[in-house]
Amino acid sequence: MSVLTDDGADLRPPLELLMPAEQTVPVVFSSPHSGIEYPEEFIAASRLDALSLRKSEDSFVDELFAAAPDHGAPLIRALFPRAFIDPNREPFELDPMMFEDELPAYANITSPRVAAGLGTIARVVASGEEIYKKKLRFADAKARIDRYYRPYHDTLRRLLHATRERFGYCLLIDCHSMPSIGAPMERDAGRERVDFVLGDCYASSCAPSIIDEVERLLRRQGYLVARNMPYSGGFVTQHYGQPAEGIHALQIEINRALYMDEAIIQRSSGFDALYRGMSELVREISANGSTVLAQ
Repeated sequence: MSVLTDDGADLRPPLELLMPAEQTVPVVFSSPHSGIEYPEEFIAASRLDALSLRKSEDSFVDELFAAAPDHGAPLIRALFPRAFIDPNREPFELDPMMFEDELPAYANITSPRVAAGLGTIARVVASGEEIYKKKLRFADAKARIDRYYRPYHDTLRRLLHATRERFGYCLLIDCHSMPSIGAPMERDAGRERVDFVLGDCYASSCAPSIIDEVERLLRRQGYLVARNMPYSGGFVTQHYGQPAEGIHALQIEINRALYMDEAIIQRSSGFDALYRGMSELVREISANGSTVLAQ
């Protein structure tokens, strides 16, 4: 975790785009929840300590997929933390109870994610603890959306469209991690989870051959894999996954127990082995992407 002062927040870009020397494959990797740069004013406004805030991170996921540029595929990663603003939501998926003033009519205040406290500006961290000491102003939320959310999506959108224009189609792999046991607010509360969950929005965000191939590759490495339960794909997968328009999107959720100590948010002894496995997965997806997409 790093802390940005007001000056640092103004100067630091909200994302990093890791490009290969030349993009040679129609595949893009994204990591929207692995950011660790916490604005100072956000920490000051929170009732939680730093470790509790970090429980919402997909910690180290960007590192697990860092081999993407080595295999000709771009990797885009958010530098800002999910607890501060979540790019895997609609731009104005907001809980009116969090704000002292009235939200505009275009805000989505009724989604299941808002009801769970996990909108664009989250009310709670993954463990269910309330984040803020007091209510926010809508102007603060809009400023975050303009400063962090929009640049991430503008960059991702340009990257996907440029990839499709160059190759004729594009595959987006949206990379995430999940707690090893379902949280109290989730459908599988208290239950242990499989190693990987692949989400294709119930067969709507990518061609069936894509999820079949990724599942095959993971099972070949010895992992237990499920589809769409408990995660079928968030806003990124739903919004950008438009197979009829030549853009396919698949969400990958990795069980955190495979590679980190969830209690203290540190890499575990399993990190290196999983890194090698994910690097091999990146290599095979990149190598086979054109063939699978052409099916």
